[in-house]
Amino acid sequence: MITQLQESATFFITLTAIFGLMIGSFLNVVIYRMPKMMERSWQRQCAELRGEPVEAMPVFNLAAPRSVCPHCGHKIAFWENIPVLSYLLLRGRCLECRSPISVRYPIIEVVTGIASGFVAWHFGWDWLTAAALVFVWALIALAAIDIDTHLLPDDITLPLMWLGILVNMQTGFTNLQSAVIGAVAGYLSLWAVYWIFKLITGKEGMGYGDFKLLAAIGAWLGWSILPLVILLSSLVGAVVGVGLIIAAKLHKDIMIPFGPYLAGGALIALFWGQEINHAYFGLF
Repeated sequence: MITQLQESATFFITLTAIFGLMIGSFLNVVIYRMPKMMERSWQRQCAELRGEPVEAMPVFNLAAPRSVCPHCGHKIAFWENIPVLSYLLLRGRCLECRSPISVRYPIIEVVTGIASGFVAWHFGWDWLTAAALVFVWALIALAAIDIDTHLLPDDITLPLMWLGILVNMQTGFTNLQSAVIGAVAGYLSLWAVYWIFKLITGKEGMGYGDFKLLAAIGAWLGWSILPLVILLSSLVGAVVGVGLIIAAKLHKDIMIPFGPYLAGGALIALFWGQEINHAYFGLF
């Protein structure tokens, strides 16, 4: 099979896309459970700080308990968890109570599958493909969590940053020096914007999770890509935000999560960042 994967690009891309669908199913678990795990951890820490007894809680992590319907408690069988196919067979409803299943689940699976196949096509049979897949999967999870909760969990952003530096130790997507500078510059650039905005307006313009996410992006792609990532994410964020305000679906004072736009800018930079930079600087 390894020989066939090496010799047949179509087979390699197809298999990677199918594997991406399965990873997308797991990402749905991460997106739903990790914020709840964080909330439980904060509750325990607050109880300890107040000197209150910490009540034992049922096990709740990415592996346990078994997935159930949030409406009726029906335990999800393995065949109800087949990416996309199960959603279609169940017609988007719980098998027991017929309550609707969020369309976000198949969307995350399809997006992850397509993105995984595109990574395989773009990088080919190379160890960078495996690294890029991890990077893309993490960005998808972070973007969805930020949309839902306005949180960017340290349990994802910080390991992602360190992993980016490790990947670039042998000149993966950039060299080690650029990766280290990228991590530092990514964090400090948004940190500076945060404090300048706060000193001028008295309000917080973004969260600390955004700093860490851009630091992780810098660690993976290098410092020279960061201006492009920030520009792309700011442009898309501004267009979407203004569009929602015009459509009267968003009040101008409501905060818009910036993580999804950073993730989108990072994906564009991962695939075409160098070409865009060369084309831009070539104008001068």
